[in-house]
Amino acid sequence: MKIYLNEKPAEIDAGMTLAELVASMKPDADVRIINGHPVAAPDILLQQDDRVTLIKRGEIPSFEDLEFLLTTRHTPLIHQQLKTKHVGIAGVGGLGSQVAIALARSGIGSLTLVDFDVVEPSNLNRQQYFIDQIGLPKVSALAENLRRINPYVKVTAHCEKVSEMNLCQLFGTVDLLVEAFDDAGQKAQLCRSFLQHFPDRYLVAASGMAGYGTANRIATKRINRRFYLCGDDTSAARPGHGLMAPRVGVVAHHQANAALRLLLNLEPETDNDDPDN
Repeated sequence: MKIYLNEKPAEIDAGMTLAELVASMKPDADVRIINGHPVAAPDILLQQDDRVTLIKRGEIPSFEDLEFLLTTRHTPLIHQQLKTKHVGIAGVGGLGSQVAIALARSGIGSLTLVDFDVVEPSNLNRQQYFIDQIGLPKVSALAENLRRINPYVKVTAHCEKVSEMNLCQLFGTVDLLVEAFDDAGQKAQLCRSFLQHFPDRYLVAASGMAGYGTANRIATKRINRRFYLCGDDTSAARPGHGLMAPRVGVVAHHQANAALRLLLNLEPETDNDDPDN
């Protein structure tokens, strides 16, 4: 009889119980999940095509086990492509911290994080940090959070300010750059410089995300062959109209999704999901 054990096909004897499976395959498992539901009764009779997950609390899966699980969820073709890709993120505040986490969860192979700032209490309203990380460099705090999500993503963190002088050194090896600055002038300078130095690389930037207006105005737009802009292009932060988690998060995930599609040779503005077309 076939079941799926930690997503892998496994042949077992008909009439085997969960307790017998645990004893033979993972005796130290203290969390047992069948078809998506945690179970406590050990004498449950297993059925054909049951999906069983056995977990020991606190145990980090091996690289091979996690790789198999992610490949299964993302589909083999997609995961094998993304694990070879390298994305740079300039600025890891409200946008960049969420983009990094979305890409790490999606199976990206390498991330380069660059920011000179530290975690402040006011950042917690929209940025992916925790209260016990206040005062830490953002790139260090985010690198630690990413390790807790997927320790096998290669993360390179630079606590410094991006400039014309160090741009090529910081991002020279990335396949794609995500611009995630707060300041409009810095955004424009980075985009201009990156496209000038790396005309063959993709750039995904953002503009217009403040307040709590409808998220339906947020979109991903193609500016030119290698440059995409996410946001509503109008909602700037101002007194009484600040940056809030929901809309910032929507824009960040537009950026992350655009990055994934570009790395998979798909156009971010279309619904075509066939990388061969």
